[in-house]
Amino acid sequence: MRYKTLCFGFFFIFLAYQTYIPIPENVEEPWKVRVIHAGMKISALMGTLLENMGLMKFEEFFAILMEAQNTKPVSDENITVIDTDFSDIPVRLYLPKRKSEKQRPAVIYIHGGAYILGSFKMLPYDSVNRWTSNKLDAVVMAPDYRLAPQHLFPAALEDCIFVIKFFLQDKVLAKYGVDPTRICISGDSSGGTLAATVTQLLQDDPDYKNKIKAQTLLYPALQALDTLMPSHREYKHGPFLTREVAIRLTCLYLSEDKELPKTILRNAHVPQESRHLFKFVNWSDFLPEKYKKNHVYTMPVLGNLNASHPGLVDSRASPLLVNDSQLQKLPLTYILTCEHDILRDDGLIYVTRLRKVGVPIIHDHVEDGVHGAISFATAPFYLNLGLRLIDKYIICLKENL
Repeated sequence: MRYKTLCFGFFFIFLAYQTYIPIPENVEEPWKVRVIHAGMKISALMGTLLENMGLMKFEEFFAILMEAQNTKPVSDENITVIDTDFSDIPVRLYLPKRKSEKQRPAVIYIHGGAYILGSFKMLPYDSVNRWTSNKLDAVVMAPDYRLAPQHLFPAALEDCIFVIKFFLQDKVLAKYGVDPTRICISGDSSGGTLAATVTQLLQDDPDYKNKIKAQTLLYPALQALDTLMPSHREYKHGPFLTREVAIRLTCLYLSEDKELPKTILRNAHVPQESRHLFKFVNWSDFLPEKYKKNHVYTMPVLGNLNASHPGLVDSRASPLLVNDSQLQKLPLTYILTCEHDILRDDGLIYVTRLRKVGVPIIHDHVEDGVHGAISFATAPFYLNLGLRLIDKYIICLKENL
């Protein structure tokens, strides 16, 4: 009995050691943040264990956890919710029921999940889109793009572009009563990457130029060139999103190469011929002084990776890699960044670059923010931070769409 008790105690000590992380002092509801972070860390440990045992892949375990949050398209007294497809790509539509004498704005929301997880069906996204539709009296369209690793880059992007172009057809907009001059593309995390890239590509397309009034990017990932920016170093252990897990999952979208995550973790993955791209993501040039702190810029180590990893240096995967002349074409842009987030500096650099070329920018930096907070604004967590971020997002849309 004593032996079992001792083993039990050691197990929990080990578990506590593996999941512990100092929570920043200014974070609201620190006990909730600690519990959520511990749960995510335990899930990562469990996923690794199952993969090492040959029972299930790391990402498959996470996918099961995400699917448990899926909801059905339930309408209410204010909103009609429909699951349909636009040329075989699944979408969920949120259509206000109240009569309107004028056409409504539209919001296209692209979910996050590192390109391998998530769906518009998940409760957090369903709730955000319901609130958006209700508060703005807007049509909301949420696509489900193909996920990696079954579908590698640029499959997710291709689906998003296709479904958005389908939605932007005059006959489709007229069917849903959408004002063609009041359309916004939104997304969070990797969904923010896709939203940023789609907006860039549409502005470069003569048939769709100026059809997007605004883009809203919530703690977006915007580059894969330098994975040792100050925020990557300061928050490599989270809260919530760790550097190792982020790289491990994202690599599944870019390549089947099992060694790629290890190379990117060393920040030694950019080929010699692509070194000219560093000027677009050089944090010593673009980060406000406040965020540089005592960090010293060191150019990433040039690697030997070749054309078998095209996504690493492709602006369609890293929207920061386009030149200023392309950025100048962009519409009003809202960017939300969180202080305690490994992706913080991606968003801050984009804000700086867009401002320099004259793009209208609205920037909310949340000093107590953590990555992925809106995903925990619903049951069972009800994280106040998530609710605050959603409020900021909806207020921006209401004032600018």
